[in-house]
Amino acid sequence: MTIDEQLAYLSKGTVEIIREEDLRAKLEKSARTGVPLRVKLGADPTAPDIHLGHTVVIRKLRAFQELGHTVIFLIGDFTGLIGDPSGKSATRPQLTRRDIEANAETYKTQIFKLLDPEKTEIRFNSEWMDKFDAYDFARLASHVTVKQILERDDFEKRLAENRPLALHEVLYPLVMAYDSVALEADVELGGTDQKFNMLMGRNLQREYGQEPQVIITNPLLEGTDGVEKMSKSLGNYISINEPASEMFGKVMSISDDLMWRYYELLTDLRMEEIARLRGEAESGERNPRDIKVELAKRIITDFHSAQDAERAEEEFNRIFRQKRAPDEVEEREVAAGNWKLPRLLVETEMAASMGEARRLIEQGGVSLDGERQSRVDYEVDLKMDRALLIQVGKRRFLRVRAKG
Repeated sequence: MTIDEQLAYLSKGTVEIIREEDLRAKLEKSARTGVPLRVKLGADPTAPDIHLGHTVVIRKLRAFQELGHTVIFLIGDFTGLIGDPSGKSATRPQLTRRDIEANAETYKTQIFKLLDPEKTEIRFNSEWMDKFDAYDFARLASHVTVKQILERDDFEKRLAENRPLALHEVLYPLVMAYDSVALEADVELGGTDQKFNMLMGRNLQREYGQEPQVIITNPLLEGTDGVEKMSKSLGNYISINEPASEMFGKVMSISDDLMWRYYELLTDLRMEEIARLRGEAESGERNPRDIKVELAKRIITDFHSAQDAERAEEEFNRIFRQKRAPDEVEEREVAAGNWKLPRLLVETEMAASMGEARRLIEQGGVSLDGERQSRVDYEVDLKMDRALLIQVGKRRFLRVRAKG
C-alpha cells in the first residue's frame, strides 16, 4: 500500500487521530528505514470475557499488524488492581491479584482469535510498576499537575456533585501514561473513553524525552439493543466465546440500521463495499435480512470457522423458519409432580426470579413443547415417563425430565 492507502485503511471506523500528520510522518519514516512502528493497546483484565465491543480496537491493532508493524497487547495487571475510573460515577470495587491473573490468562487466548500470536508482543505493566518504590512514584507524580488531572471530565463531575474521588483513582491516568514511556510506543489505540489517559501518555513521553505517540480513538460499539454501549452488565453483549449459534441469533436480532455500524466496526470490508451493500438494501435490490446473514457469518468465521457459520445459519433457519428446536438441547432433571410454571422456570434456571418468570410468561415469551403459555397459574404435570421442552425467548431451550 502507498502511505495514502495505509492512512485510509487505518482511519476506517476511527473517531479521531491525534495527530494525522504525525501518523503520516511515522509511517513514512518506517517505510524509509524499515523499522516497524510500536503500536500499543492496553486492556485491564477486570472481567474474564472479551465481547465484540472490545474487538473494535483489537481489529485496529490487527490492521497495523497486517502492515508489518510491531503490535503490543498490554495486559494491565497492575492498573487493573486500581480500576479504570473512565466514565464511572463511583469508585470501582478493587479486584484481587488472583482475580486479575485468572482473567489475564483468558485474555491471552481470546485475543489470538484476531491477532497473529507469532507477531504479537504480550506485555504486563506489572513488569515495571511492581519495581516502583515510593521514591519512583513521587518522581513520576512530579511530571503532572493536580490541575491537569482534575481537568478530566468525570473527575470534575464527581467533585461538582460531591461524590467520592479516591486518590488511587487520580493516579490511574498517570500510571497508564507511564506504560507508553516504558514501551516507547509510537502509536496508542483505545476507545473514546480513553482519550484523556492516552493524551496523558503523549505528554509524559515528552517529559521523558521521547517522541510523543500518535493517538487513535475508536468508537464504543452499541450493544444489540442499539442504544447503550455493549456491556455484559446490561445484557446487550455478544461474547466472542459464545457458541456460533448464539452469536448468529444475536446478530440477527439487531436492527437494520445498526447492521451498518457493525459492518463498519466488526468486519474488514472497505467503506465503499459497505456503501454498495447499503445501496442494494435501500433500493430493494437485496433483502436486508440476507445482508445481515452475511454479517453474522463473517463475525462467526472470525471467532469460530466458516463451517461453524454455515451450521449456525442452518440451525437458525430450522428453529425460526421451521419452528423446530435445535439438534442439541441441554437436559435437566427435576422432581416429578405438579409444578407451577413460574416455579419450574426458576427451578430450571430459565428465569432468575419468580418476578422475572411471571413477566416472561405474561409477555408471551414461554413455550412448552412448542405451545405458548401466557397464564402464570398454569400447572405442569411432570410424569416419570415424560420429557418437556421449555423454550424461553427466541433462543433458549431446555429439555426437562422427572427424576428417575
